[in-house]
Order: sequence, then structure tokens, then C-alpha cells
Amino acid sequence: MGSLKMDHLELKEKRAEIAQMRDIFALMEEHGHEQVVFCRHARTGLKAIVAIHNTTLGPAIGGCRMIPYETTDEALEDVLRLSKGMTYKCGLADVDFGGGKMVIIGDPAEDKSPEMFRAVGRFVGGLNGRFFTGTDMGTEPEDFIHAARESASFVGLPQSHGGSGDTSIPTALGVLQGMRAIAAHLWGTPSLAGKKVAVQGIGKVGSKLVEMLLEEGASVVIADLCEERCAEWKQRAPEEVEISQVDVIHQMDCDIFAPCARGGIINDRTLDELQCRAIVGSANNQLEADRHGDLLHARGILYAPDYLVNAGGLIQVADELEGYQAERVLAKTKAIYDMVLEICERSKRENIPTCRAADRIVVERMENIADLRRMILGYDRNQNRKVGRG
Repeated sequence: MGSLKMDHLELKEKRAEIAQMRDIFALMEEHGHEQVVFCRHARTGLKAIVAIHNTTLGPAIGGCRMIPYETTDEALEDVLRLSKGMTYKCGLADVDFGGGKMVIIGDPAEDKSPEMFRAVGRFVGGLNGRFFTGTDMGTEPEDFIHAARESASFVGLPQSHGGSGDTSIPTALGVLQGMRAIAAHLWGTPSLAGKKVAVQGIGKVGSKLVEMLLEEGASVVIADLCEERCAEWKQRAPEEVEISQVDVIHQMDCDIFAPCARGGIINDRTLDELQCRAIVGSANNQLEADRHGDLLHARGILYAPDYLVNAGGLIQVADELEGYQAERVLAKTKAIYDMVLEICERSKRENIPTCRAADRIVVERMENIADLRRMILGYDRNQNRKVGRG
């Protein structure tokens, strides 16, 4: 009897916990999502969520990150926010894909297994080409070798397994192109020679960006949680590199602040501490909220939307699905320069923040594509399928 009573109490607590969770359909409506899929595989411990935001431009694409989220609600909020960002990133990067994201709830240092990622392969493959994914925070290209054994819905695999290689190279190049465009808009020349750039985070992308900046003739301030990385750079370029701390580098008096680590760095606390002319970095979701973009605009700090300037990696993995060509990836990544200039000019012309100008461009593009795809291309009787996308 005691056991039955305990079970009843546990059930009531569970129901109360579920009732406290925000309504998922309300969240989907708020952010404009098409589909949210929860995935569970008991034997491997897989708990994952796939969010597909918008497929107007094509199938959804976005990375798969693995984080020990404290609650399911936290994981859901993250995947919804990130997948929406991918829609806008795809729209500005001129790739025929929509926005999606996958999160796995777990500690990547302890909970990963080949079998878990084979389960990921089965779940993602079951979406029948609506969503493609690959490496992100907490996951590595090697993880998806196992997933790719179960379906063809994965990108960014190692070159030895048919992938296109290191995505941090085009990502860093895209950020550099964004900086050149900002320099051209602010100072009349794309040259970064003599400019002071503060780089927060010198991991895979940040370290490559530092190297490119030094080649451009810029002086660089760096900060990273890993002190050894900073020491190595100081030894390599003692005259050009200065070391700061991660939690104060945004306060540096500099020409460009480059967040290349965590998101949400532009917030109520840090915004008044900024002493830069512009913000251009690879970190996702640098603005804690859209209103912080408005506040940057009011302060006269030019912000290059992160989902555009960090799109080089997306451009590369999306190209794999078209038949990878390095020259095409390089050309599209370099074109980030022109798009940043277009956003800056529209921001100035309409007196709106750059983040709002970028959003308007994406919405206009999606409306144009949606209108074009009202026209049916035809039907291939031999293949028993519709011809063309849309």
C-alpha cells in the first residue's frame, strides 16, 4: 500500500512539473516554427530535440550540439532560438536551405557513444530529408561518422569520409570579410592595417582569425579561458599581440570588438562598458535580446550581424549537399563583404539598427522565394515524383 501511495505522489509531482513547462505550441507560434521533434533512445541514453524553424528556402540545416542542460525546458529554449537564427543565416548566406537545429541533453565528456550517434542517425534520417545536421558545440565530426552509417542526413564529416574538411577556415574568413566591410563603411577603406581588434575567444575560429588579422597588419588583443593559448600567441607575435581577460576584454578601447566565444555578450551589463567603434565576431547570438541591437545603434556602435559574418562554415557544409566545390565556397564566403556593406547602407538610409536591416532583407528574400515557388515545375512520370524544389 505504501508503495502504491508513493507511486501516486511521484505521478502527481511529475504532472505538476509538466504543467509548469511552457506550452510548446505557443512557443512555436511565437517564433514561427514549423516542427519540433523529441527523440529518446533508452539503451544509449539519447535525449534530443530537433527544431525546424522555416523551410521556405529549402530543407532545414543546422548543427547538433551536446550540452548537459539542467532542464528539458532549457534545452527546448536553446534549440528554438538557435534554429530560428539558422533561418536568417541561410537567408543572408544565399544558400537554398532553411533553419533547423538539434540539441542532445548530456555531457559530451561522459555520455557520448558510437551507438548514441547511430541512434541520432536513425532519428534524423526518419525526417526524410527535411533536416540536415553536423558538428556544433560539444560534438565532433568523428561523432557523425557513426550517424552517417544510418542515414545520409549529415554534413561536415571528415574528409576521409567524404566531408569537406575544417569549417573553421571559411568561418574565420567570413568574419574577416565582415571586418573589411565595416572598415570600408566607417573609415573609407577595407584595410585593417593599424586597426586594433579585441578578440574574445581564440579557439578553432578565433585563433585562425587572429592569424588573418596579423597578416592584415592589425594589432590584436586576445582573451581566452585557456591561458596556454594566449601565452602561445604572445610568444609568436610579442609586438602585435596583447593579452587581456575574458570577462573584461569587451571594455578594451579598440576599433573592433570580436566576440568569438560565448553568446549573449552584448547585454544590459556590458553594453555601457563597450569602447569600440564596431562589433564583428563569430560567436552565435551575441545580442542577449534584439533591443540590445537598438541600443548599440543609439550609441553609434556598428554591429555586423553575427549570423551573417559567421556563415562561412554553413556555406561550406551546405555546399557538400550540392556537390562540394572549394572555389564556390570561397566565392560565397568572400561575398559576405558585399552583404555587410548592403546592411550598413540600408541601416544608414532607413535609420534603423543593422540587426533590423538584416532581418528585413531575409524576410524579403523568403517572401520572394515563396512567391516563385507557387509555380509548379511539373511531374516526372518515369520517376514518379515532382520535379524541382518547393
